[in-house]
Amino acid sequence: MSLYTRHPRSVAAAAMLVTGAVQALTFAPGPLPTAALALVQVLMLAVLAQRQLNAPGWRRALWEGWLFNFSCYSLGLYWLFISMHWYGGLAVPLAAAGVLALAAFLALFPAAGGALAWWLADWRGRASGTPRPPGISSGLRAAVAYAAALAALEWVRGNLWTGFPWLNIGYAHVDSPLAGWAPVLGVYGVAALAAFAAAALALLWQPAATARLDARRAVPAAAALLLAVAGALLARADWSTPFGAPLSVRLVQGNVPQSQKFDPALMQQGLIQHMKQAALPPPPGTPAPQVIILPETVLPVFQDDLSPEIWQTWRRIAAERDATIVMGVPLHQRIAGKDSYTNSAIAFDANTPLQALRDGTVAMRYDKHHLVPWGEFVPPGFRWFVNLLNIPLGDFDRGPTRQQPFDIAGQRLALNICYEDLFGEELLPALHTGANGEPGATVLVNISNLGWFGDSWALRQHLQIGRMRTLETARPMLAATNTGITANIDARGRVAAQLPPHQQAQLATTVQGTSGLTPYARVGNLAMEIIIGATLLGLAFTRLRAARRDRAGSV
Repeated sequence: MSLYTRHPRSVAAAAMLVTGAVQALTFAPGPLPTAALALVQVLMLAVLAQRQLNAPGWRRALWEGWLFNFSCYSLGLYWLFISMHWYGGLAVPLAAAGVLALAAFLALFPAAGGALAWWLADWRGRASGTPRPPGISSGLRAAVAYAAALAALEWVRGNLWTGFPWLNIGYAHVDSPLAGWAPVLGVYGVAALAAFAAAALALLWQPAATARLDARRAVPAAAALLLAVAGALLARADWSTPFGAPLSVRLVQGNVPQSQKFDPALMQQGLIQHMKQAALPPPPGTPAPQVIILPETVLPVFQDDLSPEIWQTWRRIAAERDATIVMGVPLHQRIAGKDSYTNSAIAFDANTPLQALRDGTVAMRYDKHHLVPWGEFVPPGFRWFVNLLNIPLGDFDRGPTRQQPFDIAGQRLALNICYEDLFGEELLPALHTGANGEPGATVLVNISNLGWFGDSWALRQHLQIGRMRTLETARPMLAATNTGITANIDARGRVAAQLPPHQQAQLATTVQGTSGLTPYARVGNLAMEIIIGATLLGLAFTRLRAARRDRAGSV
């Protein structure tokens, strides 16, 4: 007697934990190679889809989906332990419990999606109580239900309570044929297509099936193949056109250890280091930078706490290099008798008034809009948790939804800070013409400080997320980070140049701005929201109608 025969549920649970952990490896290269990411992701999800669509009930589908995704998020987000324990000062048991609790919560969403798909598909007739052999219509229905339900719950996870869409299954497909759909349907559309492909493979894997039924179940797999081919063709389309002259850029990676960044005794050392990197003359044969971009919170104190001499030094560096400097800085202002604190990016040159720098009233300024819970604002009822952590600068005000891009050397740079680039739809307003007729952005710029997460997968996962944003918008993105990964990503999602992480270095590169709007840039997630919503409503309607028909026939 086999182990599975004796302990089927234990073996199934172990299989879900293992396959979920393997899926966690697919969101960035290393240890898996780039070429394997999408294939492995679909294969692992196909194992889960096979279990969920053939489950004896929705509770089993929910449970096995939760196990799979709990394992995936626990491993894929392990780097949160580093920020909470090493830098936040939280005790090991509490930091580990925090990661596991978050993984347990996040796993509820895709697990619920799988349970919903089981009910909508009624693949074996178990939900209606009328068993039937699977055929071509039921096979397609199951694959469509699985795709729509999982994409819907991914959307909920990415939006509920400010959202946390990290490890969206679409990010495993930046280098797959499905990536061609990103400019049309965005990452949620790519996620839906990946789930459809996984379900199609799962439907082929049916023990003791006849050849006739196998052929019928091959229809969803053929449809998935056609969708992949269509994606490969879409990837060849030109969704944008070059705009203006290429911009010569220097991206500064300071590699200041997080343990030193906010240490009062070492702050000046980090500041001087960034000044030296910004002031370096260009290497021989390299064009002089027109813009020098430094990471998030290069200045680890509010701008009005710095002496005028420091600001004067920054202006002198801008004059020596004849460049505009972009940097992340926390800003403090007194507005209408009230203190305002923002996590911001500013741009200035040698002609920027000193008082404007000290007051935080420079012409080119971006205030972070999508703040990090617990890191940048305190959710109601969680002040006690924040007090346990040693995280500075942790309660900011939000910036407006649409903020004017920085106009530098003929290109228009739209800034976003830290994990704001996870929320693709929120980057889109900057691409459109503003309310006063100001033109949209031609280049995306992300400044961040992933030093909170050490030398972990977070750095490579974040790069993949940035690449997805460039595919969706057909805009290049410059990523300037403290510890990595500092990179130049072109408008087709390709990494044109990057620095190795955890090294103090400067990346001299050139970026070509683009204009024109992709279908996704025009409507955002609305297209997928309509498609998913209509699909789920249609499936639910026909499912309920079939249930009433079955009940009437049994009377």
